[in-house]
Amino acid sequence: MKLLRVIAVAAVIVGMGLAARAGDEEPSAKLNFVVIKDYNGKPIRNASVVLHPVSKKGKQERGGYELKTDNDGKTEFEGVPYGVLRVQVLAEGFQTFGQDYDVQKPAMEITIKLSRPVHQYSIYGDSSNAPKKDAPADQKPQ
Repeated sequence: MKLLRVIAVAAVIVGMGLAARAGDEEPSAKLNFVVIKDYNGKPIRNASVVLHPVSKKGKQERGGYELKTDNDGKTEFEGVPYGVLRVQVLAEGFQTFGQDYDVQKPAMEITIKLSRPVHQYSIYGDSSNAPKKDAPADQKPQ
């Protein structure tokens, strides 16, 4: 009888220790990502979703995870600690997306709309045949 009582007390103490340790764990979240085209809302498959933790000073920390979207443009990650998370999305033929999210809920769904690249303007432009403003008249192309 005494042995049974000792075992029962030990089991209660171990159980209380495990419960206390579980209470000390940091809360974590499950993030669901949907990556779509901004102009028609269709999913983008095989896009890279890169997750980086961000320090309290706003600097990107080492480490991180890279996920790939499925045919429906979806991917998920479970066990993300609460706090600021930098999300970058890269897909061939689309502009790179980047934004910081403050994870403070057990579940979040993040929809990311990617745009096609736009023409970039330059002060240099494509002026291989254009005359220069300061060039003398005799040096201008004919």
